[in-house]
Order: sequence, then structure tokens, then C-alpha cells
Amino acid sequence: MSGTSVGASVPPANGLTRIFRPLADRDFRLLFSGETISLLGDQFHFVALAWLVLQMTGSGLAVGTVLMVAGIPRAIFILVGGAFADRASPRTVMLASNALRAAFVGVLAILVLSGRAELWQLYVLAAIFGIVDAFFWPALSTIVPMLVTEARLPAANALMQGSTQLTGLIGPALAGLLVAAVGTGLAFGIDAASFGVAALALVLIRGGRRPAAAEASRPNVLGTIGSGVAYAWRDPAVRSLILLSAALNFAINGPISVGLAWLADNRFDGGAASFGIMLSAFGAGALAGALAAGSMGRIRELGWVTLGGSVVMGAGLGLIGFAPSVVVIMGLNVAIGLAVGFLNVRIVAWLQARTPEAMIGRVMSLVMLGGLAMSPISLAIAGLLVDIGAATLCFAVAGGLVVVAALAGVTWGVPSQMREA
Repeated sequence: MSGTSVGASVPPANGLTRIFRPLADRDFRLLFSGETISLLGDQFHFVALAWLVLQMTGSGLAVGTVLMVAGIPRAIFILVGGAFADRASPRTVMLASNALRAAFVGVLAILVLSGRAELWQLYVLAAIFGIVDAFFWPALSTIVPMLVTEARLPAANALMQGSTQLTGLIGPALAGLLVAAVGTGLAFGIDAASFGVAALALVLIRGGRRPAAAEASRPNVLGTIGSGVAYAWRDPAVRSLILLSAALNFAINGPISVGLAWLADNRFDGGAASFGIMLSAFGAGALAGALAAGSMGRIRELGWVTLGGSVVMGAGLGLIGFAPSVVVIMGLNVAIGLAVGFLNVRIVAWLQARTPEAMIGRVMSLVMLGGLAMSPISLAIAGLLVDIGAATLCFAVAGGLVVVAALAGVTWGVPSQMREA
């Protein structure tokens, strides 16, 4: 595992100071700054895209299908993206991804501003984004442990996760104000510029590179993917975490996204405002959990913490269906979000430290695949259950599945395998 150290004379960090240590590394500082700006730009893109489709069609189904078109190639190509992150330099993969997205969104901004945008163009853009994202995200997970020391991985991942949560909290409101004031074209322009800034930051990064391997020594892409799957399956801890992650995504995504919307519309007053407040509580909890995870030192019994946090998620999720008010659900969502944010940071850091550098892209792409594959199924089942009036059952079953998955983790030996020395 390679990394950049600031200096042996620096005293060990404690508490909240620990989370900022990775920013002392020049390369990570560039990565964090560029990607945070890009993430903020993504919020402008999301709001502008949804609003533009609605302006063109007046159809919520059209908005959903545009997003679905992005999700399908993302899931199909995520393992290929992981293989490329291990075969090539992750810096190069990310640089190409950001440059392509800047170019395509820039073209869309011009089309919108000139009044020549059409719906089919949005479907094409969504498909391109899905493919490019499939290469970008495994590369991002691969480059972080190449830029910081192993001891700083939890803090580095907490900063990256924290920027995702923070931009998700403030970005949509800013984007909504901008779109309402000047329209969607400028919002797409801001997103294109943010990708350009992220690409420039990557140009300036010195790390995240690999020496070119001799072509004769490289297996083909399918062989590279196969060796990554075989490695993950042989390692009982990695295998268990991939299965646990898929189970958690299946159980949580649909009820949170669909179930909460149904409760806001049918059980409580406030409608969309209540839905937004409940989601914001989840996001605030996830941000706090990520920051807490990055502020802590090594966790000896990380396996037990992971499974205990999963039980907290399951219990909170199951209780939502019985909650008497929006305020109670907000409290439950904060608890669930805390567990999600904390475990995301520590599990990713543990996987990055445990996995050989040449395998990180493929292992992380397998973890991501679980979420990408399970989320659409979860959304569909949750939608079916709430439509037949079984929202309470939806949350209860989802919570039970999370608890069962955690108990399965005990039988798989996660506590004994997953420790931070």
C-alpha cells in the first residue's frame, strides 16, 4: 500500500483534528477539492435535468426513465470499470472521465441555451454518464489509498463521504434557486465547469499512477474481472461484506426512497415538505456518522461494530412503519443515517487497507455492484407494497432483513475476520 506521509515529527492526531490530517497531503488535497466542486456541480445537473425533462414532457415517468437509462449501463459496466482501475492508473481513468463529462454537459448547456435541446439527447447523455460513472467510481476508490497512508484512510474516506453528504444537503436548494431564476442552461454550464475544475485538479496530482505493464503479461479484461471475483470470493471477510452490502442496499433503498414519500403523502400532514425534512434528517445523520468515523482511531473489533451498526439500522427501519409522527421518523432517520455514514467510511477504509493495491478497483466495483443491482429491485418491491397499502409491513420486513443479514454476518465469521490491529 503506497501513500504520502507529511513527516514523522507530526504528533498523532486526536478527536476531530484527526479527520483533517489527510488534507496535509498535497495530492489528496487536490483530489478532495476538485471532487467536492464536481459533486456540487452534480446537484445542479440533477435538478436541471429533472426540471428540463418536466418542461419538455410534463411527465414524471419520463424523468424516471431518463434516470433509469443512466442506471442500467452503470450497473452493466461497473465491473469493467473496476478492472480498468486496476489495469491502468486510476488518475488517468478519472481524468478521462471528468474530461468526457465536461465536454458532453457543455454541449448540452449550449443546446439548452440555444433552444435546440430535445428529449432524445437527454437519454443519450444519461446513457453516456452511466457508462462513464462505471469507470469513474471504482477509480476514485482505488486512488485514495494511493495518495494517503493506511493510518489516514478512515479520515480520507470520511472527508470524501462528508463532502458527498454536505453537497447533497445544500446543493439542491442552491440549484433550485438558480434554475428558478435563470433556467436550466446555466445550471448545466456550472456542472460542466465543475468537471473541468476536477479534471484540472487531477492533472496537478502527482500520485495515483502505475508503471505501464507489459501487454503480454496482462490478461484480457474478462480475465482481469474473473481474477478479481475469485480473489473476493476466496477471502471470507471480503465475501461477507459484499453480501452484507447487497442485503443492506436491498432492504434500505426502496423503503427510504418510496416508503417515506408514501407516508408523507398519505399518513402525515405536510406532503412534499415532510418528505424532504425526513430525507434531510437521514442525510444529516449520515454526515455526522461519516465525520465521527473519520475522527476515530483504530477500532479493534470493527466486525462487531459493523454488525451492531447494522442491527441499529434494521431496528430503526422497522420502527418507521409504526412511527406516529414526522418528528419521530426524523429521529429514527438520524440514527439510521449515523450508522450508514459511520459504517460506509470504516468498511471502505478497511477494504482498501486489506486488499492488495492491484485488486482494489475490482473489489470496490463488486461492492458497488451489490448496491446498483439491488436498488432497482428494492424500489420496485417497495412501490408495490405501498400501493397495496402495506407500508408498515414494507418497513417491518426491510428492518427484519437487515437484522437477519447482521446475524448471518456472525455465522460467516465477520467479527473474527474484521479487525483493525
